[in-house]
Amino acid sequence: MTRTALSILALSLPVASLGAPGATAQIKNASGETVAQAALEPAAGGVTLTIRASKLPPGTHGFHVHAVGKCEGPDFKSAGGHFNPTGKQHGLENPAGPHAGDMPNLVVGADGTGTATVKLSGVSLEPGPGSLFPEGGTSLVVHAAADDMRSDPAGNAGARIACGVIERSR
Repeated sequence: MTRTALSILALSLPVASLGAPGATAQIKNASGETVAQAALEPAAGGVTLTIRASKLPPGTHGFHVHAVGKCEGPDFKSAGGHFNPTGKQHGLENPAGPHAGDMPNLVVGADGTGTATVKLSGVSLEPGPGSLFPEGGTSLVVHAAADDMRSDPAGNAGARIACGVIERSR
């Protein structure tokens, strides 16, 4: 193989295949039922997160990384505020933002399913600044309504309806 072919081959391999540690979250509703699962993998400049909803209410939902790895129902306030190690304002469309844990909305169909893959820039699964494994951990929270992508501190996304602690997968 030529050097160019080797470079293309190396770039096409998933990061997980190179032995980098990943993370997961089992996202549960207030009744303790798993309603979504998330997988997080290291990516250049951040982390790629894929969420697969299986039993969420239909509609558009804000979902974010929250600053505490605790998911006590029924309101999930134990998860704290949004993960924001750089002190920005909330919202992907906010000129003073976004939080490191801000993501686009998750659209869930009439059958309760939906999938989204997003890149979280400036975060890491390794120790150091922006780590999703600080003292006390982090979690993923799904909200009842859509995030407006601008309002600080939480995008007017409504009540917290599901939560899952981010845990190392290996």
